[in-house]
Formats: sequence, C-alpha cells, structure tokens
Amino acid sequence: MRYLNSIGEYFLMLKGVFGRMTKGSVLKELIFKEIDQLIIGSLGIVAFLSFFIGGVVALQTALNLNNPLIPKTLIAFAARQSIILEFSPTFISIIMAGKVGSFITSSIGSMRVTEQIDALEVMGVNSLNYLIFPKIIAMLTYPFVIALSMFLGIVGAYSAAVLGGFVGAEEFIEGLQTDFEGFQLFYAFFKTFLFALILATIPAYHGYYMTGGSLEVGKASTTSFVWTSVVIIVTNYIVTQLLLS
Repeated sequence: MRYLNSIGEYFLMLKGVFGRMTKGSVLKELIFKEIDQLIIGSLGIVAFLSFFIGGVVALQTALNLNNPLIPKTLIAFAARQSIILEFSPTFISIIMAGKVGSFITSSIGSMRVTEQIDALEVMGVNSLNYLIFPKIIAMLTYPFVIALSMFLGIVGAYSAAVLGGFVGAEEFIEGLQTDFEGFQLFYAFFKTFLFALILATIPAYHGYYMTGGSLEVGKASTTSFVWTSVVIIVTNYIVTQLLLS
C-alpha cells in the first residue's frame, strides 16, 4: 500500500506541476539556470565516459575476433549497435540518475528542510510549478547530450580500432554503414525522451516530499537514485519490447 500511495502522490505532483503557472519571465530565467546546471554541467563527464567506453567496446570486439572468416567490419558494426542502441541512451541515463538526479533531490530537499518551500506557498507561488517545471523543460534538451555521447562513442571506437591497427579506416566506415536503419535512431531518441522525463520528475518527487532534517536529504538522494535507475531499466525493457520485437 505504501508503494501505491507513493505512485498516486507522484502523479498528483505531476498534475500540480502543470497547474497554476509562475510568471513567464521568472520561468525563463529558471529554465536557463536549470539547463546550465543539469545539462551543460554534465557534458564533461558524459564526453569522457562516452569516448573511452566506445574505445573499450571496439577493443573488446577486435581482441575477440579470432576467426579469420569474420570480417573486420564487424568491429565498427558492433560498436555502433552497442553505443546507439544501449550505451548512450540507457547507461548514460543511469549515470545521470546519480549526478543529475541526486542534485535535483538534494536541492529541493534542502529547500524543504529550510522551509523555503513553505515560504513560497505562503507568498501564493505554486511551488511545484516553480521548482519542478523548469527542470522538466531543461531536461527536454537531454537528447542533445545523448547525441553528443553517440558521436564521441563512435569517435572513441574509431580511435581505438583504427589508430590501434586492428582495422583499416575504410573497413571501419563500411562497418558503420552496414545494415544501418534510421529507425534505430528513432528508437534511441524516443526512449531518451522518456528517460529525460524520469530523470526530472522522480528525483524531484523524492526531494519535494521528503521529511526530516539534513541527514534525511542524503537518504532521499540515495533512494532517488535507486528508484530512478529501476524505472529507467524497466522503461527500457518495455520500450524495447514494443518497438524492436
């Protein structure tokens, strides 16, 4: 029953987010602030991880190609499929659940602890809209982060495979183009859009409805990360089953 209550409370929160809107000029400033903190502030770690994981995928594939009958183009093909279909949209999102999700939970939770949210309500401000709506809008730019991750992942794979001498540049490009379908990108960005909404709202829920003091802020951030990751994985399974089966 506790979980059902939390789910109901979560959807009521979403309803409140799109209720009484904050003044447009105020929201605009908040949205740009959230984009800077949530999106731009995450580009460094995303770029670093994407480049080197792409390289690792290419190396692992190249080092396990022991059969001379298997074409070297498989290195690029495997790297492309791994990066576009799963690594960039799903695993980067789980990493972002730790970075962005914990930040959202702790920032809103700290406001709850210091009674700033109560002060907003006393002033007649819809605190749900003021605090959470800008985060949702900011996270709608999240697919651009995943696009960058895909690009750098493939660049990392190219660097490891071609510069490492495992495959020629022309063979790598041929492997990248082998059996490529535009629907794969649609699938990746569709679930990325869903993950963006999850990353913005579930951590916000745990921060907004937390109780206690500063110690509970840390506990709420941990719980937020766990549940955000679980929902992302379950959503990934459902979307994959519906779109690729």
